[in-house]
Amino acid sequence: MNIARSHLDALEAAGYTEAEARFLYIVATHSGYFVARQFLAFRRVHWGKRTTVFWNKLERLKHARTERFPKSGTIYHLCSRQLYRQIEKQNLRNRRVHEIEFIKRRIAILDFVIANQQYEYFETEAEKVAYFGEELGINESFLPARLYLNRNIARSSVRYFVDQFPMFLASPSPVVTFTYLHDGANGFSDFLHHLQTYLPLFRQLSDFRMLYLSRGDSYFARATEIFDSVVRIPLESDIAEDLLRYFRVRQLWNQKRYAEVTDAELIFRNQARSRFKGEVFDGLYRGWRMGLVSADAIRERLGTNDRKHSVAFRTSKLCPLRVPGRELMEVE
Repeated sequence: MNIARSHLDALEAAGYTEAEARFLYIVATHSGYFVARQFLAFRRVHWGKRTTVFWNKLERLKHARTERFPKSGTIYHLCSRQLYRQIEKQNLRNRRVHEIEFIKRRIAILDFVIANQQYEYFETEAEKVAYFGEELGINESFLPARLYLNRNIARSSVRYFVDQFPMFLASPSPVVTFTYLHDGANGFSDFLHHLQTYLPLFRQLSDFRMLYLSRGDSYFARATEIFDSVVRIPLESDIAEDLLRYFRVRQLWNQKRYAEVTDAELIFRNQARSRFKGEVFDGLYRGWRMGLVSADAIRERLGTNDRKHSVAFRTSKLCPLRVPGRELMEVE
């Protein structure tokens, strides 16, 4: 993580130490919210004079407000427009007030970023759009977007990457890593929707990584299954050739020519059966079996996968940052 010296200088000019300035920059950029244990872990200190001085600075300069939640303890919110302007992040929405579920997710993301400061993060929407557009030559129409309507004036605006999950490059690799944080709510519907939103962009990338983060590991197996079925398998394979292979194996099996079906083809058949489920594929199979639909016609209809994709998916348990020897209130 490379923080511009000018941004640190701007915060130090307000009265913060260099370490405090680095912490505030990371919080403002990636979360907007933090809890005490995160500052203590970042500074590797316990409660004492230095922490008290820091809290007093935030209060005196009106850079943060303190919010207290019955089940989540005390949370600090960097809400000062001036502070965000000093680090040239005035367009970030992290300074706005949010609901507790959003806040808990942002605090979890901050845990990840503080624990992984070695990565080169794309910090803003503009940086992400520029990377995919200018560096990789991908049209904005493929980027995950959301349309916002202005209630006061007849104007709409398009925002990209509104989920704000960390996205980074792990030097020296030039391959981008996307992340998703599962907070336990809504089962896997949000994760599935997230993948479907990003799928047009994924299709344009020859190589990328996805890191799935969760407080517990009970979601990992199901998350991997969903990612494989929605993203990895479709991108890494040629759907037309896979469908034709499935038709050939299916025909052999239906004709009870079991000796001609290898173990590998049987495994493939079992996986493909759920992948190619539905009236569309059944209709193509009937037409192919009867000689009414040719292999070339199927290739023309479904297209071929000319782009070679290399897709990696990894799961990781996200542990809250802790200060050894000190129990602190944390967001549940």
